[in-house]
Amino acid sequence: MLLNFILLFFTALLAGGLAYFIPSWEERYFKLVLVFAGSYLFAITVLHILPELFVESANPSRMGLYILLGFFIQQILALLSTGVEHGHIHHHGHQHASEIGVWTIMIGLFMHAFLEGTLLGNEGSLTAHVHDHAGHDHHHHHGSNNLLFGILLHKGPEAFALVAVLMSVMKKRWIFLLLSIFALASPLGMLLSNYLYESKLLGGETLNVFYGLVAGGFLHISTTIFFESSPDHRFYLNKVLVSMLAFGLAISLEMLL
Repeated sequence: MLLNFILLFFTALLAGGLAYFIPSWEERYFKLVLVFAGSYLFAITVLHILPELFVESANPSRMGLYILLGFFIQQILALLSTGVEHGHIHHHGHQHASEIGVWTIMIGLFMHAFLEGTLLGNEGSLTAHVHDHAGHDHHHHHGSNNLLFGILLHKGPEAFALVAVLMSVMKKRWIFLLLSIFALASPLGMLLSNYLYESKLLGGETLNVFYGLVAGGFLHISTTIFFESSPDHRFYLNKVLVSMLAFGLAISLEMLL
């Protein structure tokens, strides 16, 4: 749990620091990193999270509804955050952020990061006990090193984009404060999920609802990254190869871990 906390916090802090200390950077390279992270996130959602949710759910059809709801909730959060969580760095960031408000961006981004952190509760291997109709116990292992790696990959570009936007609207002395607040969001979500599970305040099926919402959010973010990486719908071989590399890595790690 402590290791996951440190990894989540400092990945966001260091990635945001790169945007702070390296103001001149190539957007095309950032987009390739973003495509890799989005592809990996999509892969682990399909390979890892969704199968477990449907297998362990007492009502798979209702779980599908929660995932769909999570997809639309993330769409609302993206409106608040202006899409920073999928690496959207506005060319006119100072004007856009002034209209929406820095705190609105932070609220949307914090809520998204907090929810994704809930997947890593209970030492990164949250086991929710779900009873099927026959009375048998199932053990739902949401967390894994593969899932943690996917969230960390997503966290880096997310923090980088946040700082890039904040630098266009704020004095620099406040940027690291907001970056630190954002960096704490996922670790706090992990701690809350762990507490609710350990204290038995929420049952396994109720916790699975939150995981379904997060899975829907992951689907929204990853597919949005795909669409935004090719806004003119042209074929880009480098992006296809990067996606294939991410898919291959996710499949390999899922089989090994």
